[in-house]
Amino acid sequence: MLTRNATPADANGIDVIHAEAFGSDAEVKLVRMLEADGDVLVSLVAGIEGARVGHVLFSRMTVAADGKSVAAAGLAPVGVLPAYQGLGIGTALIRDGLARLPAFGVRLCFVLGRPNYYPRFGFCVETAAPYESPYAGPHFMALALDSALPLPERGRADYAPAFARIG
Repeated sequence: MLTRNATPADANGIDVIHAEAFGSDAEVKLVRMLEADGDVLVSLVAGIEGARVGHVLFSRMTVAADGKSVAAAGLAPVGVLPAYQGLGIGTALIRDGLARLPAFGVRLCFVLGRPNYYPRFGFCVETAAPYESPYAGPHFMALALDSALPLPERGRADYAPAFARIG
């Protein structure tokens, strides 16, 4: 398996991945809107023998911690074709994407997802807890990519506008 930066030629394959992985077109629309808005930081595809089998996207977020802006990203969506799920493809995509974020100055990454899956990457509810967000709760987690980043007393975390537009 190989992970690489997504290109415009991957667009239709990425659509298929998310439509099949999620059983709807919501994530397909989200990816397209994030791209159109210019909010994509990292978009990676995974391939096996030349076939696209997985995709992950990290987008820019607006985050403030104790009144100061913090460069942050949101992880969403991540999808793998059903026939390839359970093989570590999603894990590889997420790890590769997280490793690339510091090059964009990103110090903090958020995800809204399964609490039994994302902690393996270092995401935790406690790191996200000080941040107000429409997604706050037991599935809203964060990962500090910069060990010098202090946990704020309070903050605000907003995903890119495309997230609100898809509901």
